[in-house]
Amino acid sequence: MNRERQVLIAEVGTAVQVYQRATDGFDDAVGSLLGLNPTDLRCLDWLTSGPMTAGELATATGLSSAATTTLIDRLEDKGYVTRERDGTDRRKVAIRLTSEAETRLGELYGPLATEGGNLLELFSDDELARIHTFLQQATSLVEQREHHVRSRQR
Repeated sequence: MNRERQVLIAEVGTAVQVYQRATDGFDDAVGSLLGLNPTDLRCLDWLTSGPMTAGELATATGLSSAATTTLIDRLEDKGYVTRERDGTDRRKVAIRLTSEAETRLGELYGPLATEGGNLLELFSDDELARIHTFLQQATSLVEQREHHVRSRQR
């Protein structure tokens, strides 16, 4: 590998790290404004994709069942989530964002999503496909490393 390529790879790695810090900083600011800790905010992020059971949230967040119940109680008390019994299986309870939570999150994250979409318009279809592939593979790599670290905790 030539020196120029090594430098470019290092610069991309540094840029990803700086991006992660900026994202964490933005999320911290949103959490502070909404009175949420990072785990609370991450839970709401999972729920933006749709309702989940407490078990699914526990798996997604890596929390124990008891900690997940406490998290849901806290978010419900703040008016950000509701518990809804399944119409066909009453034992099943879905955790869902409230309309207030959707509105507040939309107000804070919506402009970032819009501006990010505008930024992506600067790239060709081929460049976007490459960015997409990189992000998918980077996500898989991080998830594998997370699994490895968590397995060492047991």
